[in-house]
Amino acid sequence: MNRFLRRMFVVLVAYPVVLAWLGVSVANRKNLPRKGPGIIIANHNSHLDLLTLLTLFPLSMVDRVQPAAAADYFLKNRLLAWFATRVVGIIPVVRGGDLQHHDPLAGCADALRQGNILILFPEGTRGEPEKLSEFKSGLWFLCQQFPEVPVTPVFLHGLGRAMGKGQWIPVPFFVDVHIDEPVYCRSDKTTFITDLKQRFELLQNNASLGREK
Repeated sequence: MNRFLRRMFVVLVAYPVVLAWLGVSVANRKNLPRKGPGIIIANHNSHLDLLTLLTLFPLSMVDRVQPAAAADYFLKNRLLAWFATRVVGIIPVVRGGDLQHHDPLAGCADALRQGNILILFPEGTRGEPEKLSEFKSGLWFLCQQFPEVPVTPVFLHGLGRAMGKGQWIPVPFFVDVHIDEPVYCRSDKTTFITDLKQRFELLQNNASLGREK
């Protein structure tokens, strides 16, 4: 990742699109990690999800924030691969990888060892607007290697309507970001994943109630 290009991307693209074109309200920003290593997990409805998450951090920290993203999508051609890895700074993840023979999250583990803040989308792919899909188990396998690293759930509300799957031009739609308190890995995979899913459902309910007021 080129740090200069990354900062220019945030200043010239993320800030104008998210803060000026859409507008964002953030609840419980204090729960965000102030330093790494740390893991941010968020629901995934839009390509704007990553831009929005990057704007939550001060510019001085964005070099240390790395998103995991699907290798089959972002590395499908040379130009997109260069932009995704050098400018956006993604960590390519091979979806459906065999954890027993090849760890698709090895790059994510390296980022945590370097003290960075990792962004993961546990649903694995973009879903339907404002709907939660099942969480993949890769997060649990990663957390087992780093039980001391906090995992911070972040629910993004409105981005699926602003620019959902299949859309290429964002529609002005105010976005709400709800940040939960950090949690830590549990030894039982089912308990860990179920607890996270319940936390996201509660954050989703809070976001919906906030919109109705």
